[in-house]
Amino acid sequence: MIPGAAEYNIEIAFDEREVERALSVGPEDVSPAPKLTFAKNVFVPLTTACRYTCTYCTYFDPPGEASLLSREEVREILETGVEAGCTEALFTFGDDPDDRYTEIHDQLAAWGHDSIHTYLRELCELALDRGILPHSNPGDQTRKQMELVADLNPSMGVMLETTTEVQAHGGPRAKSPGQRLATLRTAGELGVPFTTGILVGIGEDWQDRAESLLAIRELHERYGHIQEVIIQPVSNNERWQEGSPDLDTMRRTVAMARATLPDEVSVQVPPNLAPVRELLDCGVDDLGGVSPITDDHINPDYAWPALRELEEIAAQAGVPLEERLPVHDRYVEEDWLSERVMREIESFSLISATRV
Repeated sequence: MIPGAAEYNIEIAFDEREVERALSVGPEDVSPAPKLTFAKNVFVPLTTACRYTCTYCTYFDPPGEASLLSREEVREILETGVEAGCTEALFTFGDDPDDRYTEIHDQLAAWGHDSIHTYLRELCELALDRGILPHSNPGDQTRKQMELVADLNPSMGVMLETTTEVQAHGGPRAKSPGQRLATLRTAGELGVPFTTGILVGIGEDWQDRAESLLAIRELHERYGHIQEVIIQPVSNNERWQEGSPDLDTMRRTVAMARATLPDEVSVQVPPNLAPVRELLDCGVDDLGGVSPITDDHINPDYAWPALRELEEIAAQAGVPLEERLPVHDRYVEEDWLSERVMREIESFSLISATRV
């Protein structure tokens, strides 16, 4: 039983035969992808406040130290991104930061907002007005919270991370896998193209990895909304010194993802965190959002590779490298998006991915 599933009315049952099938997959059982894709993004770390205190995460600051970007600061970041040719504004913040942080709540109130999500809506509108597409990743969300911004985001996301309880999530504000899955379900019910993924090496075992991928697959089969699944290794930083998964673990996990997920769902590995060159033959077809101008604020110790390096990775694998929008083509073609978002997308030349 997935922890928290009953509380959030999550009905996902694992067929033991499917679990065993996933566990049996190795790199030799999958094929390399015929191409690699990526999106150019600008990172907008809206606030460093978060109600969670995961032991592997350096993104959050404690109460009294967390910051909140102003509209003017966000505008400057967005305009810098547009000038650099970015198509995606990646809005990130911790889960319900105004719930735990009095100063953040008070600042939002001073700006005329009763929650971080109403402020996010204002900034998504600003992004579209500036000619860049929002991709919001605000953690766990209720239906009401997601509805506030869904029509302004061509895609959104949250990492599932794992369907099991791990010590790295421990404490009085531990993440609930059931709540995480409820967020994925809400996105499906609202018709939001969605990015999710699993973290590898935070205390889960192979059974947990298989079940996490199968849970994502089941939700996608219900709603068709999962556009990509990230296979992300945990990385050493100032708060996490337990190491990263070894190469064999990453190769097997990526291959398991490719074999378990439907063909239309991309398997992504972040090129600043994972040994991409050694994983391409395991079915990786996407490198995610890569910023030419801003740091990875969630993993600040790991710089984004330059576009030239991505081209070299693709060339070494003998496949084309194609730039894409933050929302995958099929959702544009199948009319998933609001009129407001579609008007902006039509101004880009990447409605179908163009070769770099």
